[in-house]
Formats: sequence, C-alpha cells, structure tokens
Amino acid sequence: MVMPRPRLARAAVALALYLHHLVSAIEVPLDLPQPPTITKQSVKDYIVDPRDNIFIECEAKGNPVPTFSWTRNGKFFNVAKDPKVSMRRRSGTLVIDFHSGGRPEDYEGEYQCFARNDYGTALSSKIHLQVSKSPLWPKEKVDVIEVDEGAPLSLQCNPPPGLPSPVIFWMSSSMEPIHQDKRVSQGQNGDLYFSNVLLQDAQTDYSCNARFHFTHTIQQKNPYTLKVKTKKPHNETSFRNHTDMYSARGITETTPSFMYPYGTSSSQMVLRGVDLLLECIASGVPAPDIMWYKKGGELPAGKTKLENFNKALRISNVSEEDSGEYFCLASNKMGSIRHTISVRVKAAPYWLDEPQNLILAPGEDGRLVCRANGNPKPTIQWLVNGEPIEASPPNPSREVAGDTIVFRDTQIGSSAVYQCNASNEHGYLLANAFVSVLDVPPRILAPRNQLIKVIQYNRTRLDCPFFGSPIPTLRWFKNGQGNTLDGGNYKAHENGSLEMNMARKEDQGIYTCVATNILGKAEAQVRLEVKDPTRIVRGPEDQVVKRGSMPRLHCRIKHDPTLKLTVTWLKDDAPLYIGNRMKKEDDGLTIFGVAEKDQGDYTCIASTELDKDSAKAYLTVLAVPANRLRDLPKERPDRPRDLELTDLAERSVRLTWIPGDDNNSPITDYIVQFEEDRFQPGTWHNHSSYPGSVNSAVLSLSPYVNYQFRVIAVNDVGSSLPSMPSERYQTNGARPEINPTGVQGAGTQRNNMEITWTPLNATQAYGPNLRYIVRWRRRDPRGSWYNETVKTPRHVVWNTPIYVPYEIKVQAENDFGRAPEPDTVIGYSGEDYPKAAPTDVRIRVLNSTAIALTWTRVHLDTIQGQLKEYRAYFWRESSLLKNLWVSKKRQYVSFPGDRNRGIVSRLFPYSNYKLEMVVTNGRGDGPRSEVKEFPTPEGVPSSPRYLRIRQPNLETINLEWDQPEHPNGVLTGYNLRYQAFNGSKSGRILVENLSPNQTRFTLQRTDPISRYRFFLRARTQVGDGEAIVEESPALLNEATPTPAYTKNHVDIATQGWFIGLMCAIALLVLILLIVCFIKRSRGGKYPVRDNKDEHLNPEDKNVEDGSFDYSDEDNKPLPNSQTSLDGTIKQQESDDSLVDYGEGGEGQFNEDGSFIGQYTVKKDKEETEGNESSEATSPVNAIYSLA
Repeated sequence: MVMPRPRLARAAVALALYLHHLVSAIEVPLDLPQPPTITKQSVKDYIVDPRDNIFIECEAKGNPVPTFSWTRNGKFFNVAKDPKVSMRRRSGTLVIDFHSGGRPEDYEGEYQCFARNDYGTALSSKIHLQVSKSPLWPKEKVDVIEVDEGAPLSLQCNPPPGLPSPVIFWMSSSMEPIHQDKRVSQGQNGDLYFSNVLLQDAQTDYSCNARFHFTHTIQQKNPYTLKVKTKKPHNETSFRNHTDMYSARGITETTPSFMYPYGTSSSQMVLRGVDLLLECIASGVPAPDIMWYKKGGELPAGKTKLENFNKALRISNVSEEDSGEYFCLASNKMGSIRHTISVRVKAAPYWLDEPQNLILAPGEDGRLVCRANGNPKPTIQWLVNGEPIEASPPNPSREVAGDTIVFRDTQIGSSAVYQCNASNEHGYLLANAFVSVLDVPPRILAPRNQLIKVIQYNRTRLDCPFFGSPIPTLRWFKNGQGNTLDGGNYKAHENGSLEMNMARKEDQGIYTCVATNILGKAEAQVRLEVKDPTRIVRGPEDQVVKRGSMPRLHCRIKHDPTLKLTVTWLKDDAPLYIGNRMKKEDDGLTIFGVAEKDQGDYTCIASTELDKDSAKAYLTVLAVPANRLRDLPKERPDRPRDLELTDLAERSVRLTWIPGDDNNSPITDYIVQFEEDRFQPGTWHNHSSYPGSVNSAVLSLSPYVNYQFRVIAVNDVGSSLPSMPSERYQTNGARPEINPTGVQGAGTQRNNMEITWTPLNATQAYGPNLRYIVRWRRRDPRGSWYNETVKTPRHVVWNTPIYVPYEIKVQAENDFGRAPEPDTVIGYSGEDYPKAAPTDVRIRVLNSTAIALTWTRVHLDTIQGQLKEYRAYFWRESSLLKNLWVSKKRQYVSFPGDRNRGIVSRLFPYSNYKLEMVVTNGRGDGPRSEVKEFPTPEGVPSSPRYLRIRQPNLETINLEWDQPEHPNGVLTGYNLRYQAFNGSKSGRILVENLSPNQTRFTLQRTDPISRYRFFLRARTQVGDGEAIVEESPALLNEATPTPAYTKNHVDIATQGWFIGLMCAIALLVLILLIVCFIKRSRGGKYPVRDNKDEHLNPEDKNVEDGSFDYSDEDNKPLPNSQTSLDGTIKQQESDDSLVDYGEGGEGQFNEDGSFIGQYTVKKDKEETEGNESSEATSPVNAIYSLA
C-alpha cells in the first residue's frame, strides 16, 4: 500500500525528530562547573510595536550563574545609566519601559548580549532592533482616468513604505472587494492590472488599501474613477445572445503583450532557503492564459505552486538546483508571447558542521570544527570569550587550523567559550561552543526506577541519559543477564537510549543501563510494560431508522485493563454534544426519539494514554407521518425471552436477553430482578434497571447467593409480564465485608441494657451460618470486654448499674470468617426515676396570661438517667369571679435541657392557679416540688357569645347579645361601634358606650336603604376585648353591592319617559282586561267581584290581581301582610333586618297607592333563592327588576 504524501511527510518529520533526539549532544549537569551557554535570544531582525514596551531577550545557563552585559552599535551599553532601561533578575533580558514617556525610535540600533562567568563568555547574535512604522498615505489628487474599451490598464498603488511592508488589497470606496480573475488581478507590487478594460469596469471606483501589521490599521488611498469610452452603445440582449462578447461590443481582438515584467527577458536573484516568486502579467483581447516552463528540465517537483490565476509561480525553499531560466507563455486565440526570467540562487551562510560543546578529561585531546557554506563562500573567524582568537593569550595546547581548532593534552583551567562567525555579503552565522575540562565519575541523569509503557508490536525507546568525564561507555542488560543488548530487536545509541523495533510481550521486564569510565560506574533500572492494544471489536453500523425511534450505535471495545479507557463520540467529525436525548454507555450510544437533525456520520473513538482506535457509521433518519403513528394501537410490551448468563466471574455475570415486541410503544426500561433460595425463596427483588435500548448487562453479584434472574420490559403503556427465569448461578462464599448498622444500646428496665442492630440481608451474609459477635464493656479503658455470639439481631445484658455508659461492638461472622473490626458505639444501661425535685420555685407574674418561673436545678447524680426536661404542671383552681365554673384539668409546660428558668403562657386572666415542678428523664417524672399558688390579674374579655340583629320594620334595628364566655375580669361595660354602608360607600363610625348589664340596643335608622356594620366589644378595667362583627342583612334582590346611591345617581322611577311608559303599559293591560271580561260574559256566567274596580286594599285577604308578602321563619304573617290567591301565607324570615325594595332609592307605589315590593331577611343563599321564586310578579315589578 502506498502511503499518501501528507502522511509520508508527517512520518518523515517524526522520524527526523526521533533521530535528532538519539544523536543530540550530551548535556553537562548544571551542578557541575561549566561555562555559559546562551539558551534564548531575540531574532536577528527584531521589529517592535512602538505602542508597547520593548523586550530584548537574552538568557543563559552556567555554573556559576552568568552575569550579563550589552553592547549597542558596537559600544558598551550602560543599562544602569538609563532610567527607562532595566534588566530582568537572573536574566540578561532588557526591558525598555515607555509608560513614563520616551521615543522608541531613540533605541533603534544593533544590540549584542554577553553572558560571563568564571569559565568563559558566551555571545548572542547581533540583534538589529527597528521600530514598526505605519506612515500615512501622501495626499494626492486623482483625476478621472479615461480609457478605451478593450485597452489594457494598470492602476498604481505606491503604498507608503512601512516596516514591515503592509499587506495590499483593492476595494471600492464603499468597502466592497474588487472581483479578480484572469482579466483583472493584483500584482505582487500592489498595482491593479486590467488585461483589457470593459464598459462594466466603470460601474465602481478603485481604491488601494494598505493594512499594517502591528497597528492593525488600514489606510485607504483616494479612489480611482474610470471613464470607459466605447464604440457601441450597451445592449444587454445582444451582449447575451452573441457568441463573442468582444466582437459584439466592437472591440478589436489583440495578441498578448506583457504589462509586467517589461520586455522579453529579465533576471532575478533569490537567497537559498526562501520562497522564489516569479510573475508575468499580460494584456490582450481576449485575456491571455499564462503557462510556466523551465528551460532544460521540469519545474521543481513538490515545491511549485501556481497563484493569482496562473500569473505567479511560487517555488518554496529554494536551493542551488533551482537556478536556471524560467519562462512564462502568455497566449490567446490571436497569438502568444514569452518572457524569460534568469534565476540566480545566492546563499547566506549555512552550517555544514556547527561546533558543539566539548567536554574533555585532563590530558585528553579534542577538536572544534566549524564548517559553513554559502554563495559566495563565507569566511570563518574564531573568537574566544568574545575576543578575536588572535588577540587572546597564547595557549600551547590549542592550535587553529582554518575551520578547526585542535586541543592536545588539555588541563583543568583551560575551559573557555569559543565563537565561530561565518559571514558573507548576504548574512552571518554565530555559534558558541564551550570547552570544559572536567574529572567526573559516571552519573545517570534520568530518574530512578522509570516505568515505560508501550503497546504491543510498537516501536519504543528506553532512555538512560548519563554524564562523566572521560565520557563513559554505556551498556544495557535485561533482568540481570550478562549479555549486552545490542543487535536484533535492540539498538543501543551513543546518548544512552536503547531502541526496540517491535515491543513484544516477552520483552517485558527490568532493564539496567550501566555507565563506566576510569573513575567508576553508575547504573539505573527501567521497567518496561507491554500493553494490549485498544481495539473496537464491534463498532457502529450504518442504520436506517424511523423518526422517533431509539437507535443504538454499538462501540464494544477490548483494551488493556490496566490502562484507563476514554470513549468519545464525533458527529460529522465534530465533537458530539451528549444532551438529554442521548445516553452514552460503555459499549455504545443510544439516541432517544431520534429526529432528522440526528442524521449523519457517527465516529466512536476509544483511546488510552498509549493508543486509540476509531470506527464510523452513517445514521439515516426516515420521517414517518405522525397520523400513522397515532393510528397504531399501543399496548404493553411482550415479555423478554431467551435469558442467557455468560462471562461468569466471582462477583459478576453478564445477562443477555432477547426483547419482546414493543407493541407500537417503544420500550423505555428493562428491570432485572433476582431471587435466591436460602433466606427468602420465591421472593423476587429488584436488582438493577437499564434503558430500553440495552439487551445485555453486567450484573454485580454478592458471595454465597444462589441467583436466578428475570427481566421485565417497560413502555409508556405499562410493564410486561416477567420473562421466564434464567438458570441459577451459585457464587462462592466469603467472609462478610460489612458489619451490622444501626447498633444501639439502651435500657428497657432499670437493671439491663438491650443491644439491637440492623441485621445483614441475604446479599450481605456472604456465607452460611451467619451470626453476630456482640461485645460490650463499661466505658473504662481498664475494663474487660464481655462477648456473646447470637443469631438474632438483639441481645440483653442484665444486672447493670443504673445509667452508665458502655462501649459496644457488633461483628458479623460466617463459616468463612469474620467481617472487619467493627466501630465502637456508646450505649447506656437502664434509667431509674429521678430522686429529687426542683427546689426554690419562684413565680413572677408577667401579665394576665403569662408567668416567669425560676428554680434551683437538681444535682445530676439524682437524675439516674439522661435529663430530658424540667416540667411545670399547673391547673386552674378557680376564677376570681363568683359563680363562674372552671375546668381544673392539669396541664404542663416542658423546658428541655438542663436549665433553671422558663415562661408559662396561655393562662386565663383573673384566676387562681396552682403549680408544681418535676425533673424528667427517659424513665419518667421524678418527685414533685412544693405546690405554689398564684393569681393572674385581670385581662381584656373575649368577644360576646353572639350578636343578633333583627329588623321589625324599616325604621328600627334591634340588637341583642350575650356576655363573653371568658370575662377575664369584672365587666365595666360594652363598646358598640357601627356605620352605615352601601356598596363601596361607607358612612362615619358612631360609638355607643353601654352598661355592663345591658344586652339589648335599638337603633333608629336614618337611612332605610343602607345596611349597617356593627362592632361590639366587652370591657374590663384593663381595656376593650375582642370584637364580634355582624352586618345587617341585605335586600332580597341585591346580589352584589352597586354604586346605586351615589350623589350622581338619578332614580329611574322619577324620569318622565319612564312614567309615560308605565302609563301606556297600564292602559294596555286595562284594555286587555275589558276584552277578556266581555268574552267571558258572552260565554256564560262567572262569579265576579263587585269591587274589582276599587282600589287595592292592603287589608284584603283575597286580591285577584296580586299579593304582597312578608315572610317570617315562624310562618306568622305580619299585621299588614297579604295572602296569596290560594290562601297560603308567604314565608318570612325571623331576622329583623330590612332588605331593598325593588331597585329605586324610594318605595314604589301603584296608581291606587298600594305598596309594591317585599322585604325579607336573607338567611342564606338557598333560602333567598326560594323566596325569589315564590314572590308575586306584576308587569311593574318585572320592569323594575330589569331596570
């Protein structure tokens, strides 16, 4: 299989980095003396933002810690002299602070850092510091450009020279980008080129924009405006239908000619390692096509890229082989033209052999090599500690031979830092390499006892960095064997690493690396573990599902159990958000109520710290009409079937089942139940539940249980019948893992202590013959333990002292052993009644209903148990009022805890009370204290027992009441307050003060229409008591209060139009009666009253035309009441409140002056409705009701 090019490139980079690690130079530990080494520095060409502070970096390591100094433009730069400049602590980095003012331009120049210690001086590269510039566009007047249609045109940009150079782009003045194609495009110099101009180009203007990097600003040049001169008027139809748009517009077709570069040939120089950009822009009608060629060969493979509609050729990372002649060919149907570009590749210096640090032992030889190449050939200059080597003190052990320095018989004290400078006209290279003369025995620099994990059959590397002088030799051994590991599957590298081409299970073990030189040896061990690879054994599969269903995407994974597994899901290659409609499980993903938006690619990624695997599937969602789903009958699911137990283990088993039919309602849950045949045979218990998308689950088991399982399916309709039971699975026994909970010790009698606990259930027993070891002792470290083994969850210890603490332990045990050591619980033996009573009981009356108590507490030794509370028993002995019966029921108030004061409230005022106190423990009350007597002062009375309101007529209201049930003192009178109200309007409150013996009051009404609200209170010398509130009854026809009696109301009965209407109705009724009488007289004789034409008399008992009823709850007619035609008497309420008459503000009377209307007391809603249905009606009364 051929690997794709991107993957090959990545693999090559990874291999290069891997090999670089294997051949990297040996580092000198920092705890050993060594010259400085530059570790960090700013770039050579350093452009800074003028708005920020300037940081010129220079960091170095060494022992002793290096000190730093700087030069600027070749001269010493005194950092301490300039208040704006500082140097970071333990670093050479310069900080130039402009917060307090200053010009960044004043600090431009060439900087170089020097790091020194006792063993030498290291130099940074020369850093050319420049401040970024964003100059404004020069003001200029741009005239309208006139151009013939079809002619070429270039619009010059000429941006201001910024640092760094700005990014150029063209837009209209309305900030719309200019559309570019092979006819119109921007050149590398920023100009906009038109191969030929068309009339449509005049529809917009053209403005060159420059975006500056540091300030992130865009400067816009004044726009160009085009005026295109055309030979033919614009005709859209002819333009569209013509096969050649240029001939349709009358434009002459021309052969190509170059707009840039000019002429037929040009040359270009480029430096090695940068990108070469060749450009050809041609004019012509039609717009020419551009093609690129290299004389004498092909374009560089894998490095070329065509840009700007083939008008530019980019060759990346140019090398000397890319020199030569390139030509571009511009062609259209009228002809072609070529331009040749001669490319010369020069090179700034580049390393062939960069000098490396040299560590030598006393008496050893060595060499520093500095080889560089370039075009032209660079010159090599050596420096030592920053000074030319020619000017340094002579060193007989050192010899300079061009690009090489040879050291012979070096001695301690010869350490120094050497600089190699390779330069030509295009640049320079500077490298530091120190020579350190040390005498050091071997040491291993890696951590001890490393652990390396690798996936089976993968390449791996065991690292063993080491140091010593002379340089030690290093060998590897496995599991203490004597053979050196090198060759075959192993490869040992000079830097101490041991490489394995393929890690196998048999390669696991302990590897030892041993470093040796003439001064001794050192060794370290590395443990290698080879892990199983992570594999998806059952990945998701492509599915087609209906909307609303619950698809499940499988992702069953096999991995090394010692590695932590992480499972993630992607949808359409983006991380999947697991919302409440999705459930992610160990072996898959379930989507509940799948919708169209869930359609797409799903990828399961299983990863560990060492490797990963992935699998992908596509989910297609079909829309199902909603009416089809609704029409299907839904029922409970069928029972699951074919239960199977697999993966049998000591404490777990996998249960698998086949789901039954969901009967058109998706299964939402499965309930797994179990039954065991030892403790509760035949009883099924819930074990666990799982989502409806699962048909397999790993069940956790307890030891010594003979399991049998069954499964119940659940949907929105209900639960299925249980499945048939699975086969039984017996787990092995084990000692209990937990002890009983809820251990308590408490006395039930004065001389015992009962120890109880919650026993273990069937799944906690873990073995046969479950029993409990009960241990107890008095809470005394010197006390001895007593124990008893029982099988029931209760044990009683007898002959115990009264209420002493015990330490209690209850431990479970079966035939396999005991549970872990139980926790100690504190219990107490039985209590006895307290032996003493509270003394010195004192009472202070707070008010008429409360007293404050204080007492002397009993001694704790007399309580004989746990003090619960103090109790005050009290009872009402008598009232201070004569002949008032009182209840002498005993009551008590509790005061929890050990306290000596409290408050007794809710007493009756003006009474004699008795009180005694006891102390209480868990057994009961102790002896009672001396009885104390106390009276309560007068208080305010309760409300009167009742308040009755009667309305015998329209002028008076009678009130009657009874004395308060609890006078709470000597009554001194009553306070009666009342006010009239009608709807939302209320009158002023009137007050009557009545004598204590008075229980009746008559109110003369001033307003026969309004209702009254009464507030009645009894009074003692302490004050008024609680009020009883009553209201006079409403009129019968009054459903809700209305603003009928406000000052703006006009009575309908006084209106002229209404009186005329009533007269007309009366006349019509009279005519109808006359006609009726005439017809009746013609048909026979009927008894007719002689006085039918007389006025209605309220005294008449039988009136044909109507009756006016007054009803009483005793069925007694009022003196002026009338009977109905059938002789019955209308029922009347006994209450004396007056009710409304019709709807008017006054009484209504008919023509003969008889009273029209009725009044009754509204007892309740039902009685009112009954009265309304039985009232006599007349045309007049009906119209009043409507009004």
